[in-house]
Amino acid sequence: MGQVCTALQDKMKGKTWKEKQIKIITNRVFDTIKGDTSVQKDHLEFDELYIAVLHVYNEINKRLPGPHCDPPSEEKLKATIREFDLNLDGLLDRDEFLEFIKKITTDTIALVSRNLIIALVVAPTAALLSKKATEGVPGVGRAVQKIPSSVYASAVVLAVVWLQNAGVDP
Repeated sequence: MGQVCTALQDKMKGKTWKEKQIKIITNRVFDTIKGDTSVQKDHLEFDELYIAVLHVYNEINKRLPGPHCDPPSEEKLKATIREFDLNLDGLLDRDEFLEFIKKITTDTIALVSRNLIIALVVAPTAALLSKKATEGVPGVGRAVQKIPSSVYASAVVLAVVWLQNAGVDP
């Protein structure tokens, strides 16, 4: 029971919870990539970094709703890596990798957040307002009013989520 309360408290903190989740993901990916080599080291070369970025974007696309998000190109990664290589050795250690991933996924997370807000807040509100607006329309109004509001809102939300997954901006 204590673990559930702790998890709920972490989620209520918002930003700190998100930071903790990002750190868990980056540590897991870093360890996976680092474990693929025969030499134990605590940094990633560019080729390993690119594979790690592909792993992170794969997780984002599997776990978060919305359209598929493509990872940045190799050229963009090469330009961005210079910004986060604090010791200028051409390699990223664990902490540099965490900051690097935060930077390159900022736009992706914003897109997913926007899609969630549309699907969970805007779409149901618009559905209920449109249902109210159809009362005066002959023929259609009576049919729409017979549908329970919860079913009507759910159908509209499903349509919006389907459009988002199809890549169409609602």
